[in-house]
Amino acid sequence: MSLAAFSDRTAIVGIGHTEWAKHIDRPEKVLALEAILSALDDAGIDPAEVDGLSSYTMETTEEIEIARNLGLGDITWFGQVGYGGGAGCGVVAHAATAVATGQATVAVAWRSRRRGAASSRPWAGVAGRVGGNQQWSRPFGLLRPVDEIAMLTRRYLHERGGTRHHLANVALAARAHANANPAAMMHDRPLTREDYFAGRWISEPLCLFDNCLESDGAAAVVIVAADRARDCPHPPAYVHAAAQSLPRQHQTMTNYFCEDPLEGPAWACARKLWAQAEVGPSEVDVAQLYDAFSPLVLLSLEGYGFCERGEAPGFTEDGGITLGGRLPVNTSGGGMSEAYVHGFNLIVEAVRQVRGTSPNQVAGAEWSLVTSGEGVPTGALLLRR
Repeated sequence: MSLAAFSDRTAIVGIGHTEWAKHIDRPEKVLALEAILSALDDAGIDPAEVDGLSSYTMETTEEIEIARNLGLGDITWFGQVGYGGGAGCGVVAHAATAVATGQATVAVAWRSRRRGAASSRPWAGVAGRVGGNQQWSRPFGLLRPVDEIAMLTRRYLHERGGTRHHLANVALAARAHANANPAAMMHDRPLTREDYFAGRWISEPLCLFDNCLESDGAAAVVIVAADRARDCPHPPAYVHAAAQSLPRQHQTMTNYFCEDPLEGPAWACARKLWAQAEVGPSEVDVAQLYDAFSPLVLLSLEGYGFCERGEAPGFTEDGGITLGGRLPVNTSGGGMSEAYVHGFNLIVEAVRQVRGTSPNQVAGAEWSLVTSGEGVPTGALLLRR
């Protein structure tokens, strides 16, 4: 499939999500159904028209249950993408490709997640036998993703001259955006720089406020062909370019074995993305950069070409990533202050920016970038008005 056959051939025309909360007393399947129905209602499309389904491999929901419970018609295409937070943009890109190639006419992509409770998190299962790549890190004290990213953060700060003040810039920007977003979990909880530095250590040099929220909730989007998108109720967000990356010699989270551990999957993903696009980083109006941890935003600013190596700390100074700054980032509050559903809420916000309906709207936003997890095999989407 040529790039010309993909670029701007499809659009996201429906978005939906449940409430975000620390604990929601409904099963993940119910949350998924609610989010998908909300997105279809937003798109003005009957569930019976859906014939494509795209989700994460980490979903506990199954396509057959989603289709039966929603009253969908014949499903002619379905697929999943792996690697947790790295999957979101790939899930949407795969669905868009299915629509662009005629395998589906109305595709739905979603993520449903209940991980607010500490006992529900994978690293809580301490009695289980460790296998796979984790056998080389867990026995030596890297018990959680935050421990692995903390090591990369120390190296980054040492080599690039950043400080915890720059990590604080990321956390404070996300919180400020969430404070203006009524749907965000941190909507009514302001954060000051003094609060940040008073936060307890989670894994040095990362404190409480360098970490994403653990949330329950679900989100979904609806993708159709561009010619149909023009007749839907809301302005379409055209899928202009998409890319995925699993770079050579990559190790999930512990990217310690390649030539440059600080050159993560974002770099290879960015090369592919910008090679497909009509524009480059300097034309992007707003970005939703995956933020399971604050240093991932610094790595992504450099990886996606918004600044040179070592310049991301300075890029965050003087409100550089806040509304009105050089590049507003995570304008709904992101994973750190809106909700954390493996990055799918970032996709919803990227669409809102193109529509002009974000709680922190960037005036005249035409190009909206959204990225998936840095530190794992990843993906990115460039949406346009």
